[in-house]
Amino acid sequence: MAVANLLDFDLDGLAGYCESLGEKRFRATQLFRWIHQRGARDFDQMTDLAKSLRNKLQTRARIVGLPVITQHESADGTIKWLFDVGAGDAVEAVFIPEDDRGTLCVSSQAGCAVGCRFCSTGHQGFSRNLSTGEILAQLWFAEHFLRQRSGKDERVISNVVMMGMGEPLQNYAALVPALRVMLDDHGYGLSRRRVTVSTSGVVPMMDRLSQDCPVALAVSLHAPVDELRDNLVPLNRKYPLQELLEACGRYLEHAPRDFITFEYCMLDGVNDTPAHARQLIELVRTARGGRGVSCKFNLIPFNPFPASGLLRSSKAAVETFAKLLSDAGIVTTVRKTRGDDIDAACGQLAGDVRDRTRVGDRIARQRTVMLQPAGATVPQTTGVPRP
Repeated sequence: MAVANLLDFDLDGLAGYCESLGEKRFRATQLFRWIHQRGARDFDQMTDLAKSLRNKLQTRARIVGLPVITQHESADGTIKWLFDVGAGDAVEAVFIPEDDRGTLCVSSQAGCAVGCRFCSTGHQGFSRNLSTGEILAQLWFAEHFLRQRSGKDERVISNVVMMGMGEPLQNYAALVPALRVMLDDHGYGLSRRRVTVSTSGVVPMMDRLSQDCPVALAVSLHAPVDELRDNLVPLNRKYPLQELLEACGRYLEHAPRDFITFEYCMLDGVNDTPAHARQLIELVRTARGGRGVSCKFNLIPFNPFPASGLLRSSKAAVETFAKLLSDAGIVTTVRKTRGDDIDAACGQLAGDVRDRTRVGDRIARQRTVMLQPAGATVPQTTGVPRP
């Protein structure tokens, strides 16, 4: 029998594994609690398990997280970890502490194949999907590291956002069991409202998620019309805006919240004008045959990097844009930039990826499509060097 990493299993999967060892389901529940609630690594710690089971596990199973390559802490308390996932690939996760919550941003892939123009991860290219265990290992490590640091045996991470490296819905088979562990009362016990999957708009998988494991949904919109979104978010060519918004409406029938969050990265002269704001208002009001989409907009300050050829919108442009949306009755927030001094802010996670898809070359060719304002120059600052 192959040695199994128990981080790869949700509770049903672990129960099936225990049955294969001749054990009953309640043993799986005990084991699951030891792993996720207590952060156990050693089977000898699990004193309420029968010694015969512990002996079986010693030779047939393991609890192995991801090696931490680097840890960086921001002046604002944000922590970024770079995890080694083997074969030259590394992924990043970020913890963002706030007064009323602790949010962990988790990666789902080594790199990303979507290739959005404004995202540093996309410019790194794509290597592979992460396993369920590799997704969960980021939460498992961060939660128990932070508990140990605080000296308190109570939950630190209250929210998880699948907004790290990768397009989560393109790694669906590994994502859903990981979400189930996050939600399970014997695991991390998180509310469906406090676990968010961010997607660039993989419509068929949005529909599947609504049936299999509906959690909060954030959609990377970034443009009000197809022509512009085709260039900013290439996946739009396969699933254009009207099709995407129809899927958002279907998702709302099962979602734990009564709105979809639309993420909108503010790009100077590209998608940030009052005309764009009015087009967005029209889009969400008239979509789905005039039924519209209940939504909230999260405006995201762009974090420039040289390869993008794009610039951050001015504060005045963002404020004007936000006011137009708010005046139209749409709940609108401007995301506070956190961790940008350690390259941990939105769109900055790049990790270290062996690109197997040459997506970087394709993005470079796309830069011949003029999306930046006339006369703009590519920013030369590189910020804090990546490890």
